[in-house]
Amino acid sequence: SVKLTILTRPFFAPLFNGLPNVSVCNIDLKKKHKGFFGLYKLSNELKTLGITEVADLHNVLRTNVLKFFLLGQTFKQINKGRKEKKALVLGQEFRPLKTSHQRYADVFKQLGYTLDLQCPDFPKPLNFPASFPLELIESSKHLIGIAPFAQYKSKMYPLDKMAEVIKLLSQDYNVLLFGGGDKEKEHLNIFEIENINVYNMAGKLSFEDELAIISNLKLMVSMDSGNGHLAAMFGVKVITIWGNTHPYAGFVPFNQPTAHQLLPNRKAFPLLPTSIYGNKTPKNYKRVAGTISPIAVKTLVNQILK
Repeated sequence: SVKLTILTRPFFAPLFNGLPNVSVCNIDLKKKHKGFFGLYKLSNELKTLGITEVADLHNVLRTNVLKFFLLGQTFKQINKGRKEKKALVLGQEFRPLKTSHQRYADVFKQLGYTLDLQCPDFPKPLNFPASFPLELIESSKHLIGIAPFAQYKSKMYPLDKMAEVIKLLSQDYNVLLFGGGDKEKEHLNIFEIENINVYNMAGKLSFEDELAIISNLKLMVSMDSGNGHLAAMFGVKVITIWGNTHPYAGFVPFNQPTAHQLLPNRKAFPLLPTSIYGNKTPKNYKRVAGTISPIAVKTLVNQILK
């Protein structure tokens, strides 16, 4: 009963395809809507859409500038919990914080829309792209995804250990590899060449097609990174391998239980988490994630799927 307009970059528009009463308003931060005057132009464009309420799920400088330009609109903003996250990193208070998803829901609650995140209604798997191999669709082996990369190396499982994980999993499953940049593609190509039942998806698909494939996975293995969240929004089971960040900060993929989180031994690494986003790495903490054994990863995959 509510019409939603999502303000985001064009690249992310496919995330909202097929949702009733939802449209996307594209923002061009490099040209048209760049800087103070660009945001003023954007605010005038938004006013023509007949928006009556704004849910700011970002709460950064740009959205605060928009709030100023949209003076008079009902404008509610996310509480990111910066103070308690700082206390978590400093070791002052080690406890699970509110999830980002609940923080989003709290913004809508301020607008009068109560959301129950306990019983989610996930979208159905999308149709496979026409180019996707038919033999994989019809195979009796489960289709699982692995996304080995993250924005910061401190959040990544060491690639030599990931090679072992891929080798172990490819014995029983069809494994799809996901990644982005040129160097990442090179690593994934090597994994594909060296193993049976392993397929590199990087650089071969549009974002929309990649989402379609992810929606059909039985399980995704990811770092504390975007691909895990993309899989979770389709109700796919996600195993997250953690390094210098920690589930307590609230960034666990949606609706994934504690049992799906693989963590280093905090007794051996008492400074964990060293940061919220993985951008700070103390000495001797560079390969923290590598203390999780490849066998532990495969064992958890088998437990979840079998």
